[in-house]
Amino acid sequence: MTGDGVLVVGESLMDIVTDGTGRTTEVVGGSPANVALGLARQQVPVRLLTALGRDARGARIRDRLAADGVDVLDASWSLKATSTAHARISADGSADYVFDITWTLPASDALGDAGLVHIGSIGAFLEPGATTLEGWLARRERETLITFDPNIRPALLADRPAAVARFERLAAMSDVVKLSDEDAGWLFPGLSPAQVLERISGLGARLAALTMGGAGALLRAGEVEVGSAAPAVAVRDTVGAGDTFMAALIHRVLADPGLLASPTQSSVAAAASYAVAAAAITVQRVGANLPTAAEIEIAEGRR
Repeated sequence: MTGDGVLVVGESLMDIVTDGTGRTTEVVGGSPANVALGLARQQVPVRLLTALGRDARGARIRDRLAADGVDVLDASWSLKATSTAHARISADGSADYVFDITWTLPASDALGDAGLVHIGSIGAFLEPGATTLEGWLARRERETLITFDPNIRPALLADRPAAVARFERLAAMSDVVKLSDEDAGWLFPGLSPAQVLERISGLGARLAALTMGGAGALLRAGEVEVGSAAPAVAVRDTVGAGDTFMAALIHRVLADPGLLASPTQSSVAAAASYAVAAAAITVQRVGANLPTAAEIEIAEGRR
């Protein structure tokens, strides 16, 4: 990888979470912000270009991320008010969201010299920022790696055909694409997990990953396809699990360039094991409390 570290581009917001008892709390959220946090906790230099308001919530998001080493770029202060998501946690730990979000990006190309750019979630689909982001990616340096997690939010995607078309354009520009089984069901109804990965690989992704909750994950790189079972753990909630998996997968891509250049059964299996172990830690905690590299290695039994 060339360039200077990782740049994450996407939304940050305040999750207003109501749990099964009716108790409400506010926690820092947003899938791209969580990925940036997860990378920082794994000692990966990371910058975040997001959209925040100069208000108490925006300051709290910035301070929370900065405390773990995320560099929130100055261009992120672009909103009148910081976006929110009202999340209601079900008895099984899953979350339903209602969003109040605005997403914009600067007019000038801000990808700079990043060696890897991660995109995804609402920031990849919501206008006007989504079109700006797509234009930046189309003009990026050839050596820049792109990772993409669509983290589909159907409530925000009224035009399904347009959203699927945008997903496919972005996936075609990406080196790594990760989907959840819920994403896959919305994007490609009726396809099996193996068929979903074949479809993503056919669009151009060098590494495709499908997470399946308690059933683990399936990864495909080149002609190598590997499944990894999820460990049996006590689930507190699933908030941030997919973002944890994504951050861990990016960590493996950075640590092992051969994972994309010349994947083997062992390298793909190692990436799957690491990412699944990371996600299993997060689901045992309340909220998007992503693990450090040391915690993941302990969970894998490597320490």
